[in-house]
Amino acid sequence: ALALCGYFEERQMDFQGKSVIELGAGTGIVGVLAALLGGDVTITDLPVALEQIRENVRRNLPGLAPQPRVCALSWGLDHGAFPRGAYDVVLGADIVYVPETFPRLVATLRHLAGPRTVTFLSSKMRRELGAGFFFETLLPRHFVVELLRRDEEQDINVYRVTCPPRGPAPA
Repeated sequence: ALALCGYFEERQMDFQGKSVIELGAGTGIVGVLAALLGGDVTITDLPVALEQIRENVRRNLPGLAPQPRVCALSWGLDHGAFPRGAYDVVLGADIVYVPETFPRLVATLRHLAGPRTVTFLSSKMRRELGAGFFFETLLPRHFVVELLRRDEEQDINVYRVTCPPRGPAPA
């Protein structure tokens, strides 16, 4: 998560007027930063993580209006609560490490991404857990994947993911 936050800081990212959703938020730090950078933010994770995320939002964004929404999202399942293609920016940090979830994550990314959506993903490159396969083989079947930054020392990559010119490829 810190690698993605660092990238946004380095690039002086501005999410003003952008609809932003964070997937698999964990602590919610990336979504909190996106809100501080002006985004209209929805922070998502599994139900078990939501109370901690809400507490982190309360502590780190007192008085910020509007407050980020904190919602449950199980990849591949809860799409009905999230409008198809309605987000300008999709964020995900450290969410690629359970190969069984990869197809559901791709399904969720395909649901959320519109023609102008930009997705930023950062990941520890756990090759033994399929991170290389996810970013080099699986994701490029549906999206344009660009490596933005590589931290050799920590083995963390930051990617920019966009729809191909005609939208996400069919499943």
